[in-house]
Amino acid sequence: MAFGGFSQGDVRAPQSEINMVPLIDVMLVLLIVFMITAPLLTHSVKIDLPQAASQPTIEKPETVTLALDAEGRMFWNNQPLDDSALSARLAEAAAKTPQPELHLRADHDTRYQKLAEVMSAARTAGIEKMGFITVPQQ
Repeated sequence: MAFGGFSQGDVRAPQSEINMVPLIDVMLVLLIVFMITAPLLTHSVKIDLPQAASQPTIEKPETVTLALDAEGRMFWNNQPLDDSALSARLAEAAAKTPQPELHLRADHDTRYQKLAEVMSAARTAGIEKMGFITVPQQ
């Protein structure tokens, strides 16, 4: 009777490596499926769209330049400005819409105290954007 597998003569060790052939077959089938379906996904509908020749309007807010020299004198857009008129000019600029950006230019020898007072007055008046203008070293 040769039905059973009780034979001790043909003993084989269990296989220890992975059989890659089924994995390669699945990968090749998926590759073929993607190659067939990829051109179908790029189908587009031709539409005759109207043409318009317009450019977006970019509204740049004006800038106000406030310069301070070494003696503490102020210049509003290169025009001399008294200390007493500073708060009125800043309040006038803060009331505009869109609000202009304040550019501060200070001399190298300007006292920090004067610069801090000007910045405080600008914040009190309601100026939102403030920047420092510098000259690059050559």
